Amino acid sequence: MKIILTFTLLMIPGVVSSMRVTGYSGGGVMITCGYDEAYRGNEKYFCKGQWSTCTDQIKTEEKNKWVQKDRFSLYDDTTSGVFTVTIRDLSERDSGTHYCGTENFGLDPNTKVDLKVITDQQNRSVRGYSGGNIIINFKYEKKHKNHEKYVCKSAADQCFTVINTNRAAEWKHDRRFSVHDDRSAGLLRLFIRELNENDSGEYNITVKVSEEYSFFSEFNLNIRDDDCCVKSISLSAAAGGSVNISCKYPQSHRSDVKFLCWRSGDDLCAEETSVNQSRRWSPEGKIQLYDDREEQLLTGSISHVTEQHSEYWCGVQSDRGHKSFITRVLIRVTVQSSPFTGVSRTSTSLPSLNTSSGSSLIIVLVLVLLVLIIAGLSLLFLCKKHQSRGGDSPSQTGPREHEVVSYTGCDYEEIKDTHKQLPTNPSSNCVYATVQKATGDSQCCITSAEDLNYAVVNFHKESDCPDSVSIRNNQDYSEYAAVSHLTA
Repeated sequence: MKIILTFTLLMIPGVVSSMRVTGYSGGGVMITCGYDEAYRGNEKYFCKGQWSTCTDQIKTEEKNKWVQKDRFSLYDDTTSGVFTVTIRDLSERDSGTHYCGTENFGLDPNTKVDLKVITDQQNRSVRGYSGGNIIINFKYEKKHKNHEKYVCKSAADQCFTVINTNRAAEWKHDRRFSVHDDRSAGLLRLFIRELNENDSGEYNITVKVSEEYSFFSEFNLNIRDDDCCVKSISLSAAAGGSVNISCKYPQSHRSDVKFLCWRSGDDLCAEETSVNQSRRWSPEGKIQLYDDREEQLLTGSISHVTEQHSEYWCGVQSDRGHKSFITRVLIRVTVQSSPFTGVSRTSTSLPSLNTSSGSSLIIVLVLVLLVLIIAGLSLLFLCKKHQSRGGDSPSQTGPREHEVVSYTGCDYEEIKDTHKQLPTNPSSNCVYATVQKATGDSQCCITSAEDLNYAVVNFHKESDCPDSVSIRNNQDYSEYAAVSHLTA
């Protein structure tokens, strides 16, 4: 019997007198109502409308098991002294006042629930392909950014949690499931890899607002094994070069956006290019795509291939942003040949060059090069020394008849064999009037022009001109031991 006794309710421990709940159309809410231990054996119910005319949506005396009626489910947990009501497939008509209460003679302990349903266009059907991956997006209001979120799969009137979020900003992984909560964008992304047919079924993405209520979004995941598309292809390309790709997709996705993305660790699509028109190339870039919807064929070109960019995925994207990764593209990157081994290697098959052996080889080459340089310099030094010694030794064949002879600090202009008498009154510079010619161990005194090969020797006036001169004429060799200067 529904009789309002407010003072009685407030006296019951653990009972919340009222709560405000928000849900989204197409989704659902879970509302938790407490009751006193004395009412464990009583019937529990959830009704809609004002208290005097409240219409039961679901009512049961079953304990510790889920009871379902149409879109409503109720679970009475007698151990905790609470019962939970779940409403699925919400619509605007569910907005309004509700009550959850305990049937009792004379009075019914209850909790008032004001439910508001917001219109939303969440995609309730998602398609994936066996052997591939999938990303499912869930938008929420930013006021819920700090609330806990988790994903569960429905089975036998229960929803088993497969993964939940954490406070960190990065992806969280649990077996084949990964989840990332982008709080700044109000976007939760669920990633499931290596899909198989057992992954098909109903899933809930739930936001836990408080201990009293949560709201969730439902979606049905349908995993197919389509014969049209290969699950994986392997290609080869030289490092820094380009490679062409070709991926088939199911006919049901002809009008969807096609994409090719590079996967790197936790980042599912570190670099992505998409095309949304038939027979039109995507904008220029490292990845260019062409979608032939008549043939259900996505082709493209990847340029500037590197060892780090070796795994790509071809896929389709729905209008809600969900992505189905259909075909895995593995690129075997061949790097340039090593100058020491002459053998090329790839990013997947050959190990890297041993660092210690390579360093030893470089050291040996440097030492050999240093030895060669030292030997060359030594040989050059010996050649220069030999040439220097050869220039200082007397020549067996004298200079030509007319020759200019240089001495340090003095320039001897020209010595002419004139066979003329010595001039008695020299006009310039200095003239050697008496010359003693050394012949063997004796000396001869030359006093006439007939005994002289060179009668006149002119010098620049220099203070450091030597007083002895060696003169060669043809094959004769004369050394004048003494030279006397005449002064003008």
